[in-house]
Amino acid sequence: MKKGPKLIIKNLSLSFEESIIRKISLDVNEGEIVSIIGPSGCGKSTLFNVISGILKQDDGVIKIDGLEEKQRQGKFGYMFQEPLLFPWLKVLDNIMLGFEIKGLEKNQVKIEALDLLKKFNLFEYSNFYPNNLSGGMKQKVALLRTIAFNSNILLLDEPFGSLDAITRSSLHLYLLEIWKKLKLSIIFTTHDIREAIFLSDRVYVLSKKPANVVDCIKINLPRPRKIADLTSPKFVEMEKKLMSLL
Repeated sequence: MKKGPKLIIKNLSLSFEESIIRKISLDVNEGEIVSIIGPSGCGKSTLFNVISGILKQDDGVIKIDGLEEKQRQGKFGYMFQEPLLFPWLKVLDNIMLGFEIKGLEKNQVKIEALDLLKKFNLFEYSNFYPNNLSGGMKQKVALLRTIAFNSNILLLDEPFGSLDAITRSSLHLYLLEIWKKLKLSIIFTTHDIREAIFLSDRVYVLSKKPANVVDCIKINLPRPRKIADLTSPKFVEMEKKLMSLL
């Protein structure tokens, strides 16, 4: 059964010395993964900074669960390309920090963090420091910390862009497992068209700066997704269509 919009963005615009984003409108349904692609430097990260409340838009409305939100700090889990883990904290402590920032009671923080690590197969790394982890493992920990902070709506800004192809594919499957179990709503930016298709229910295509929405493509691939889908005729057809829009 189709659920209603979790997030609605209407006519969002922002300028500094020049126009960066112009009248962007998009929505994300409950439990949906939506990707945003566009030319390098078009303003995808700026858009995320506006959505999350780091930057204030010049015009436009952002609604969460149907209500306009002008103060949006803390309303999203925001993950960047770099894992940004605290190197002096062990994996467990990094995850606990997410729950602490969220405002959970102290006696629940460790319980919730351990449960999250167990649920998503990172418990054995609880006492590791980030410097002892591979790039892919660091991103897994960063993803769980983002969820600990806010498992309502996630903003994932090219989180796997620095990883090699094999590691990235494993992280795609890991993210989809988490998304399915926790029923998350996710917005994902990427330069990788294949990544966008593989993960998403819909893909928004942005123009060059000042960014606006060129098109929104529905991804008609069955779930659960499999690596073999990457070579299917339907996948290749969608890849060609998205490439033609950039």
